[in-house]
Amino acid sequence: MPSKGAKAPSRSPVRGTSDLRRADANGAAPPEQPDRIRNVALVGHSGSGKTMLTEALLAATGAIARKGSIADGTTVSDSDPSAIAQQRSVALAVVPVTAGDIKINLLDTPGYTDFIGELRAGLRAADAALFVVSATDDVDAATTALWSECQRLAMPRAVVISRLDHPRADFDTAVARCRLAFGDTVLPLYLPVRDDAAVTGLLGLLTGTVSEYAPDEPAPATRAATGAELAASESARGALIEGIIAESEDETLMDRYLGGEDIAPEVLVSDLETAVARGSFHPVLPVSSETGLGLAELLDVLVRGFPTPAERAVPAATDLDGGAAGPLACDPEGPLLGEVVRTTIDPFLGRVCLVRVFSGTVREDAAIHVGGRGMADRGHEDHDSDERITHLYSPLGSGLRPVPFCVAGDICALTKLGTAETGDTISAKDLPLLIAPWDMPDPLMPVAIEAATHGDEDALARNLGKVTAGDPTLRVERNSETHQLILWCMGEAHADVVLGRLRDQGVNLQTVPVITPLRETFAAPAAGHGRYVKQSGGHGQYAVCDIEVEPLDRGAGFEFVDKTVGGVIPGPFITSVEKGVRAQMQKGVSAGFPVVDIRVTLVGGKTHSVDSSDAAFQAAGALALREAAAATRIQFLEPVSAVTISVSEDHVGAVMSDLSSRRARLTGTTSAGDDSTEISAEVPDQELLRYAVELRALTAGSGRFRRSYLRHEPVPATAAPAAPNKNGVSR
Repeated sequence: MPSKGAKAPSRSPVRGTSDLRRADANGAAPPEQPDRIRNVALVGHSGSGKTMLTEALLAATGAIARKGSIADGTTVSDSDPSAIAQQRSVALAVVPVTAGDIKINLLDTPGYTDFIGELRAGLRAADAALFVVSATDDVDAATTALWSECQRLAMPRAVVISRLDHPRADFDTAVARCRLAFGDTVLPLYLPVRDDAAVTGLLGLLTGTVSEYAPDEPAPATRAATGAELAASESARGALIEGIIAESEDETLMDRYLGGEDIAPEVLVSDLETAVARGSFHPVLPVSSETGLGLAELLDVLVRGFPTPAERAVPAATDLDGGAAGPLACDPEGPLLGEVVRTTIDPFLGRVCLVRVFSGTVREDAAIHVGGRGMADRGHEDHDSDERITHLYSPLGSGLRPVPFCVAGDICALTKLGTAETGDTISAKDLPLLIAPWDMPDPLMPVAIEAATHGDEDALARNLGKVTAGDPTLRVERNSETHQLILWCMGEAHADVVLGRLRDQGVNLQTVPVITPLRETFAAPAAGHGRYVKQSGGHGQYAVCDIEVEPLDRGAGFEFVDKTVGGVIPGPFITSVEKGVRAQMQKGVSAGFPVVDIRVTLVGGKTHSVDSSDAAFQAAGALALREAAAATRIQFLEPVSAVTISVSEDHVGAVMSDLSSRRARLTGTTSAGDDSTEISAEVPDQELLRYAVELRALTAGSGRFRRSYLRHEPVPATAAPAAPNKNGVSR
């Protein structure tokens, strides 16, 4: 942003790369006040250039000697082995840069939909969002949805058009796409200046000056725009001024402008900064991470336009009993309140927790309270503990730099906390507080795993706890019916990262097909005779029972009826027969799935005065049920879920057609606003195993769905289960 004269220290301007070079990012003391901090999340689709923009800003501010490479795996943000292997970000990275005396915490977030949990963590820790859009690509539906989400949160936003050095780059088209996707309050602050095909500078629409970027020059040179350049930019300048005035709190400004008054640039810049910080206006900046074009202008916007942490509300907190903690402010002298936004396990440092401090000051050797609530459904049991901070760091990607303190509004890293997990609240030991965890999407793609050998089972159980501690989008389940260990993931890429982390920790595991937990029932009445007689010398076993089995309505459960007469089976042994029948029902009578919805009637039997026993009649009851099953047809029942799919209207037809191929029953459609439709359907669980991936492909990444168990229904004959596996359970 161009200079506008006197300004409060919290909005001190950045005057180009020469000033930025003086910032010692590696050795600077941490800021002591929130107005010296900016927290900015870099968001956008995968491949838009977020990581390389971060590298360029690090190099421009002197934090690193030279930019790293994604292909070589040398970037500061992407140090995770999975990120290097996949050539894309898979985790949130905090990368601070220093512009003048302002610390800017850049939160580089993954752009791929599978890692939306890391994105949500970045937005939780940030006070503003910088949308990175490639000048060569369209704005995808997922980015548009994210913009709407930030709008609901009233989060200030700006847009960077990246990759201007690419031969196919088209800035004007990119801006038009952004305005179509994000709205009319998105307007360029600068325009590229070209020399033949190459972009060599930026024209400031408010100042009428051009910043010329030359190779190997530490700072751009500034000159006045030519008459031809001003004429070419007149339309864009007029639209920008009108957009700023429309957001101005001065109601007379528009009348003065329409009356022909030349509004002073200082007034326009002041109103621009206020509107950007308020989140009602969104400037667009052209940038090239390769050449450094626009980096000084971008840093100027981050410092002067984006809000300080003190200008953003602190999340509501409660005490441990759920009572409101009262209003809190971003005050270094206030009660300590922070949140763990990411947790990793380092082989040498143990747990490394990235913490956004909202109130108070974190200091070494301080006693703190660590509390977690509301994540039990993800495998994170509620927990509380008192711990002591032994080491305090400022993070730089995966690197850690020791600092003496971390004030409200800043982000730090704590190590060697024994129980802290992502989403936990950090507070003072004598005033423990809790913040409600942020919204996380449900993981809906199951992956079944098992230890490769018996000796790997302990290592798998131990390291699963470490992985889940840092990933609230991962849910671990031991299915009680199939006995499989299921990892519920966001998609294939997420599953690859989770499995890779487990294997990197020395766990030898393998994936196996996911078993749908079917159930069995009798399709027609049948009778069974159970005879369990064993004579091997000495005390024997003797039990005979006759039963009749009939199916019940879905959901009716199990009924056991005694119709024996004359005491042919004593009362205690009648109970034994029922136990045997129930035990066999759990084991199944055909493919190893539990039997449900039947009535078993005991109609007769025989006993022996010496050899009859509880165990013998349990065995006879089980045999009788198996014989009855062999005499009739067994009906398999599959779980069916109620599914609600949120999708844009452009994809409704494709999604409904796909649902028809999945044996789904459509139950309705409703408008959800914002050009979105919700489709309701009942879908067999077997058809949903990979639906998280397939829906994303159908809807260009914008489709979302949620599910809940509804009931079990008969499986069509064409979908009958295969032969049992080694555990006696059909796949």
